[in-house]
Amino acid sequence: MRLANKVTVITGAASGIGQATALRFAKEGARVVVCDINQAGIDNVVSEIVAAGGQAIGYVVNVTDKASITAMVAGVKTQWSRVDVLVNNAGIVADAQLSKMTDEQFDRVIDINLKGVYNCTKAVVDTMIEQGSGVILNASSVVGLYGNFGQTNYAAAKFGVIGFTKTWAKELGKRGIRSNAVCPGFVATPILKDMPEKVIQAMEEKVPMRRLAQPEEIASVYLFLASDDASYINGAVLSVDGGLVI
Repeated sequence: MRLANKVTVITGAASGIGQATALRFAKEGARVVVCDINQAGIDNVVSEIVAAGGQAIGYVVNVTDKASITAMVAGVKTQWSRVDVLVNNAGIVADAQLSKMTDEQFDRVIDINLKGVYNCTKAVVDTMIEQGSGVILNASSVVGLYGNFGQTNYAAAKFGVIGFTKTWAKELGKRGIRSNAVCPGFVATPILKDMPEKVIQAMEEKVPMRRLAQPEEIASVYLFLASDDASYINGAVLSVDGGLVI
């Protein structure tokens, strides 16, 4: 197994890419910490992992609330003594053109998608330094590379996550800690459930492969980057977009 006994914290793990990542990591032997704001979703993912013979625990974590993050890390260390991998997956969208975007929309996306990544990484970095090893995986986006209409807040956050990733790669590499970012394109997750079919079809037509990614396809990339197969990959920003940006 590629992640045997690796203690892995995944935020936003109750649905979508986070859920797929939690399930995939568990199949590869990881001890998975399922973090989300949705208790029912957490319970479902933990139950599925345990039923399949894996190891998982769940915590209600709001990535903007340092107290909830600190409590989760303390609980994980009490149970499993370490943190080997952090997947900063939690995120939201609140789209609007610049002229119509509210301060609340801007601040909320920055607080969750950018500062939330800082909060969670800050909470585990000392543990990883003490261990002399660790992997930090950050969810950016193709929007973080190229921008996107109506997503001033989201683009700013995802650009910022790339900046975090490269900075941490330089700071922490000598400590045995790797930091990398994944930039998905269009992914078939619950975030699309309210979009009109014609909008989704238009998204598919923009992709050379003529389809959206499945969450499991992004999870597979996280798995590779978390594993020893990627032992010399540090500071990378990997697009997983089906050729969308070509």
